[in-house]
Amino acid sequence: MWTRYKILIFSYLTTELCAETHSLSPREVDPGPYFTRNQTTFEGTRHKRAIFQGQYCRRFGCCEDRDDACVTHFYEANALCYCDSFCERENPDCCPDYKSFCQEEKEWPPLKQPLDPEGRWTAQNYSQFWGMTLEEGFKFRLGTLPPSPMLLSMNEMTASFPARADLPEVFISSYKWPGWTHGPLDQKNCAASWAFSTASVAADRIAIQSRGRYTANLSPQNLISCCAKNRHGCNSGSIDRAWWFLRKRGLVSHACYPLFKDQNSTNNICAMASRSDGRGKRHATKPCPNSFEKSNRIYQCSPPYRVSSNETEIMREIIKNGPVQAIMQVHEDFFYYKTGIYRHVISTNEESEKYRKLRTHAVKLTGWGTLRGAGGKKEKFWIAANSWGKSWGENGYFRILRGVNESDIEKLIIAAWGQLTSTDDP
Repeated sequence: MWTRYKILIFSYLTTELCAETHSLSPREVDPGPYFTRNQTTFEGTRHKRAIFQGQYCRRFGCCEDRDDACVTHFYEANALCYCDSFCERENPDCCPDYKSFCQEEKEWPPLKQPLDPEGRWTAQNYSQFWGMTLEEGFKFRLGTLPPSPMLLSMNEMTASFPARADLPEVFISSYKWPGWTHGPLDQKNCAASWAFSTASVAADRIAIQSRGRYTANLSPQNLISCCAKNRHGCNSGSIDRAWWFLRKRGLVSHACYPLFKDQNSTNNICAMASRSDGRGKRHATKPCPNSFEKSNRIYQCSPPYRVSSNETEIMREIIKNGPVQAIMQVHEDFFYYKTGIYRHVISTNEESEKYRKLRTHAVKLTGWGTLRGAGGKKEKFWIAANSWGKSWGENGYFRILRGVNESDIEKLIIAAWGQLTSTDDP
């Protein structure tokens, strides 16, 4: 039986999750004023760039192999430059700080093997973090502000179905609702997990509630650029304000409003607007920033609700209504996670107090499982989607100990219903 569970989970994390049907390839995006790719880039031409001083890869992030989307503005040369390892080859077009940032590992804390002496999980030193200090990792790769008192004071809701005995040993949302849930995106060095997790949970819930009538992934960029109050775009934001925006203003699809190539550009103004029809339903008043996508439908949600922190109640909520949002605390070893069941390994060195203020992160819980660990002991875990791209972890997902509030993963669980009208219902 345990072998069957292992095969099921391995198949889920290595094959099915790789297919993100709603993601856009770089060449599907119109090279308009909102995006940094120019026409020569769309035609596949890559030019040599002059070398000037500046921070480019440090701001955008580093990529492995050839990745034509790993590009940012080279302002001094009025051109584009790349932060992928392919730019080292025949046509060097690296950004000026590529070597000092992407190839220099000295600033990132050295990898100590094994990080988990009990062997629950294995580690990897990811190139996307090379050249960053630990403080920069916390600053740029997280981005969710600590929960507000209002959020923490919300009453917890409990589900009435099913009973604990009816809950399976293994549950994976995409197996119950194939094509209705969405895989991880990559926030790169944009500190906006508050936006990525909220948009992804809302998209899954709307698809499930509409029984597959509306399956579009929702746009985190719409939130980052347009949710103006109590958030700072790529410099962190609050999930309560994100859910307020989804209820009051709504989001378009990720295909309509893709991620900007340069999140830190001053030109990343809000490119979407909507108006109310007087009955609570909003309609877009601008076309999609991506001219290849014609549907600018606005998707909205009901007010969010807090799910009980009880392990069984979280499982009931997921199996009945779909994935949920979890607010967790990120420790330094989490950046190294590659595969297995994560638990924080206590560091022998006293950590700096400034790191303690930069740890809050928002992720999406999509399921759970149980495996035999060392000595035949059962290991319970959650399956969660991160927002660091599919090269991190298990194709962008991670497993984390379940039932013990590991890294506060069960402390604050948020969910919402899609705001569908009678004409929207299937």
